[in-house]
Amino acid sequence: MAGEPVVILGGGLIGLAVAHQLARRGRTVTVLSRRRSEAAGFVAAGMLAPHAEGLVGDQLTLGQRSLDRIPSWVAQIEADSGLSCGLRTSGIIVPFEEAAARDRYPTATCGQALNRQQLERELPGLGEAWTAGLLFEQDGQIDNRRQLMRALESACADRGVRFLEGVDVLALEQSGGGLQGARVRDAEGHDYTLACTEAVLCAGAWSARLLPELQIAPVKGQMLSLQAPRGALKRVIFGPGTYLVPREDGLVVVGATSEPEAGFSEGLTPQGQRTLQAGIASLLPQATHWPPMERWWGFRPCTPDEGPVLGASSIEGLWLACGHHRNGVLMAGLTAELLAGVITGQPLDNDTKTLLQAFRWDRFENSAKASTL
Repeated sequence: MAGEPVVILGGGLIGLAVAHQLARRGRTVTVLSRRRSEAAGFVAAGMLAPHAEGLVGDQLTLGQRSLDRIPSWVAQIEADSGLSCGLRTSGIIVPFEEAAARDRYPTATCGQALNRQQLERELPGLGEAWTAGLLFEQDGQIDNRRQLMRALESACADRGVRFLEGVDVLALEQSGGGLQGARVRDAEGHDYTLACTEAVLCAGAWSARLLPELQIAPVKGQMLSLQAPRGALKRVIFGPGTYLVPREDGLVVVGATSEPEAGFSEGLTPQGQRTLQAGIASLLPQATHWPPMERWWGFRPCTPDEGPVLGASSIEGLWLACGHHRNGVLMAGLTAELLAGVITGQPLDNDTKTLLQAFRWDRFENSAKASTL
């Protein structure tokens, strides 16, 4: 299906995923990207963890459908790019200080209950405070930072996606309630209007700057990586406030602080790094001796209910795929499939319609009205 050219506003993981799916459906696609390095897809840990995260309700449904979609989505990217995405079904363990807390976990019935002895077999050297746990074998990880993003960029290029780098989108232009273009500033400081009648807003934590009615705010997160002996940690440890994600080559990604008060303040902070070190010491004391490799930060796009914003917007022709908070890597594939399907006019089954309805941009406004009645 040919259709109008589509402009993707944001060159992060979600933007690239949507661009790739649209291009696979025969659409002409241009991706506008300001600074690729600041995209959440480059800074996240890459956990695929709807169950370990303890998601509930519509978010759990979206997360589970996303998890089921991952293998075929990755296969498409790898086929188009010729590059590995670093997908691993390592399983994720959530530790608890007592069995009662484990059993109250929202997704406890989806995992395998572990006692202290079983925890020690799965995670040798686990901190003494943790006496119970849940193993989610179905959850996993993907090396988004080093592999997935590069493979997805290559897959987009293979499908003819056009990239405009160093472009800052200043404003959306509309007429009669419909999208007419995007006012942009290029890397040389020149302002101009890029005409378009169809676009997808995938600007992550910056999305509300272009569409102020979106309730999306940045939540800063600081992270670091350690070099462990290969095979020293086989499972992801998803602790309260800190997680350790082991890559196949022994690199362990450690995250992440949660700093909503920081806004868009860039840079590492001593307090943030101390928080991460304390989490490492609590979860896996031996890891405090593993040499640090890198430290970085990023901004999660967070909505009031921490779920994404998907589908149509208040402007005809402008579609939304943003606000994924902690689960952008998990939900990127399904988000791209849903948006590409809607934009190209594919028939939607009732389950998909219900899911898109649950993640409308104006659901918070409707909830606020309901609560005052």
